[in-house]
Amino acid sequence: AGIGKCVALDLARRNARTILACRSRERGQAAVEEIRAATGNPAVLLRLLDTSSLASVRAFARAVLREEKRLDVLVNNAGLTGLPFSITPEGLERTFATNYLGPFLLTNLLLG
Repeated sequence: AGIGKCVALDLARRNARTILACRSRERGQAAVEEIRAATGNPAVLLRLLDTSSLASVRAFARAVLREEKRLDVLVNNAGLTGLPFSITPEGLERTFATNYLGPFLLTNLLLG
């Protein structure tokens, strides 16, 4: 939703192979279908990613490095705010993990 969806739509309009990295399979698949229909670009894909989970970030990065020949653009757009304080199963504060640690780790793992 929001800025991330707009960026993905613009990239797909430019005929880019576009991977939507989403926490929710249902919402992500709906966005993929909407973007494909709006652009005619079948190369819009969904991959699950929860940036609050470093294990999820590592699994996502491994899959991208294994499946993709190259990565030209990475848009880190995950973010949340206003949630009550909570700790992830990895012992990290959820907002900090989602907004900073996960994207930082993802970027570094994909730099290759």
